[in-house]
Amino acid sequence: MCTVSFVNANSKIIITSNRDEKILRPSAVEPKNYNVKNKTIIFPKDKKAGGTWFAIDEFSTIVVLLNGADEKHILKESYRKSRGLIVLELISCESVIAEWNNIDLENIEPFTLVLFENQRLYQLQWNEIQKCAIELDVNQSHIWSSSTLYSKEIREKRANWFYTFLDAKPEVNEEELFNFHRYTEEENTEHGLVINRNDTLKTVSITQAVIEKNKASIHYNDLIAETDFSNTFISV
Repeated sequence: MCTVSFVNANSKIIITSNRDEKILRPSAVEPKNYNVKNKTIIFPKDKKAGGTWFAIDEFSTIVVLLNGADEKHILKESYRKSRGLIVLELISCESVIAEWNNIDLENIEPFTLVLFENQRLYQLQWNEIQKCAIELDVNQSHIWSSSTLYSKEIREKRANWFYTFLDAKPEVNEEELFNFHRYTEEENTEHGLVINRNDTLKTVSITQAVIEKNKASIHYNDLIAETDFSNTFISV
């Protein structure tokens, strides 16, 4: 939920997400099919709150969560609902972008969502005061790093790694993007793509979705348990 990239390459939409989490948090359940409001949604489930940071539905709509909005916020003692439950609340609706205008986010911790819906790409943000929706160029590549873990300077540096990587690989594929998320700046355990901060905060998993025409797939790699899960389906 803390590093997300979007690439449209070779007629494929590829969205990849690294989840950085405190190691005391229980390990997530690998992605499974769930029925939510009569929609089939595939997502890895957070055992603690029951939500998710990465979800794809039967129509190939994808919602990915990052903690924080533009800048790091001051943490409150408690919030009304987990942000991971907000992800499920949105993706279970008929239209995520339409529901974004209506959803009540009062007393919800700030977050950013990357939304791919109906071949359009959006950045959705909540900063505790207001919601913001920006449509992005679906033909361009994009990367996000969580503002709660990475300063503006570090976020810009990580973006430079990403665009330098893409410049060297004009026909990048999903495996190469997965490897970028897995191995970039391996020795940089503080700000690399896979972090390990004093064995208390780590990158615990990498999730990737690939959409090609009406075929969609999800790949989940649990870095702690060293397990892999993949599923492919035909979208509606």
